[in-house]
Amino acid sequence: MPSRAQRERRDRRRALELLAGSADGCTEALMLAHGLRIALLVELINAGLASATTDRVVAGGRTLNVVRLKITDAGRQELAGRAR
Repeated sequence: MPSRAQRERRDRRRALELLAGSADGCTEALMLAHGLRIALLVELINAGLASATTDRVVAGGRTLNVVRLKITDAGRQELAGRAR
């Protein structure tokens, strides 16, 4: 069984890979659907590896706020550094 630190590193990399693979970024809901935790997403934002913006969308006549995350250049550099 992997240690907690190993799981956290794996999840961090998985989150960055998910964001890197999407030109428009990913919604918070999609990240959560992939099993990533809010705490991890906040960690990525605070570390400067991802950015978050809030969009308003209308669905079914209701206005919703949707949080979209995008990878930053620092996040791409971290991915590239860990790939070596």
